[in-house]
Amino acid sequence: MDRAPASGKPLLSVVIPCYNEVATIASLIERVRQAPVASKQIIVVDDGSSDGTRELLEGLQADDLTILFHPHNQGKGAALATGFSAAVGEITIVQDADLEYDPEDYPLVIGPIQQGRADVVFGSRFQGGAPHRVVYFWHRLGNGFLTLLSNMFTDLNLSDMETCYKAFRTEIIQSIPICEKRFGFEPEITAKVAKKNWRIYEVGISYYGRTYDEGKKIGWRDGVRAIWCILKYNLWA
Repeated sequence: MDRAPASGKPLLSVVIPCYNEVATIASLIERVRQAPVASKQIIVVDDGSSDGTRELLEGLQADDLTILFHPHNQGKGAALATGFSAAVGEITIVQDADLEYDPEDYPLVIGPIQQGRADVVFGSRFQGGAPHRVVYFWHRLGNGFLTLLSNMFTDLNLSDMETCYKAFRTEIIQSIPICEKRFGFEPEITAKVAKKNWRIYEVGISYYGRTYDEGKKIGWRDGVRAIWCILKYNLWA
């Protein structure tokens, strides 16, 4: 298990954007707590949930838990921007509120930053030998296309630009203005870290994807928006 930083700060801030995840959020928070990282700050940003998630979160009180509320739904990017501003750990990682990504992988993702080799780390669902649930062919094809298009403009060789698991040295992510309110955050942040020439690593992670019946939210419109964001943030912004 990692040791807490000598600075007294938590090693890791975990930012969890959350919208209508009443079935999973409590379990996810507990799994984050049990993740093998010595000191963690857990930040949950409820993005205007209407399914009872907000009320559930209002009943949770703990020293390691910061809960922030948006008055209405704004989107994943907006929730992340709110969460990043509250981070005090040396490293900040994004964690979805469902159970698709396993907090047991945190040491893998933040390891290159702890070792002084990286400033930003992407957790790839398509590398390594960890378990991957088999779900949608067209999602995989679309993800591959968006990653390829992003790589063509950033000159990176990522295998999974759209991954949730992105970790940053906290001062880096707090220095980047987040403009995209929804899922356009992924191509936006990829373009912006590439332009800054920060050291970017990628590690293989496990993935337990959901079906739409189980609550998956991203759709084809988000893919179209991602194409626009790749062009916008690489060419004009």
